[in-house]
Amino acid sequence: MNAVKGYAVYFDSYVPYERAVCIQERLARARSEEEIPDTVLFLQHPPVVTLGRRGATENLLVSPENLEEKGIALYRSSRGGDITYHAPGQLVMYPIIKLGRAGADAHGHLYNLEETAIRTCADYGVEARRVPRKNGAWTDSGKIAAIGFHIKRWVTIHGMSFNVDPDLEGFEFIIPCGLHGDPVCSLGSIKGKDTPSIESVRESMKRRFEEVFERRLDARTTDQLPDTLRRIWPE
Repeated sequence: MNAVKGYAVYFDSYVPYERAVCIQERLARARSEEEIPDTVLFLQHPPVVTLGRRGATENLLVSPENLEEKGIALYRSSRGGDITYHAPGQLVMYPIIKLGRAGADAHGHLYNLEETAIRTCADYGVEARRVPRKNGAWTDSGKIAAIGFHIKRWVTIHGMSFNVDPDLEGFEFIIPCGLHGDPVCSLGSIKGKDTPSIESVRESMKRRFEEVFERRLDARTTDQLPDTLRRIWPE
């Protein structure tokens, strides 16, 4: 593995989507100025529907008021892609990394994120794959990982959501990623009683990320942040 060193930051409580965006933007500015190394966030969101830059409101099947009644927030995001749903039980990975010659474009970054998801699935005996003209990771039961990101000055934000064992009902309120008729699945819906914990999948995904992206990550919780990150961390 390449000796490039960065940080993996683990959040032990749910992170509202808007706060996660604020943290990412702070980190991205610092990363573009070489003030911090590559940093990858691993977290879960409270229930929220997000619309990417290409997000079409017609792919939201209920009104914003209906979402609010169900305790689901709605957020217009700067990431690429269409519409998706986040909830507890879904592991979200946000790499704030500066792209080098390997994967130094959107297609290469997408490929690497997909590969990370595919290898993570393999760790739990689930075969996942790419599907032509549809991003993410797919299984025989449906889409298990969704991807949407943004690159500015060669620094990435946003990333990937991976369904470990969320309540999949929230996906019924949208047309996920604008793809009609494509089911969404999770490790839980596939593995049943053998479903791994979020913590287990987090460790697997970190390890697979390190392999695919050739970066060595020092794992820290939010109360163990190094000074380089703590100085810019939003209150």
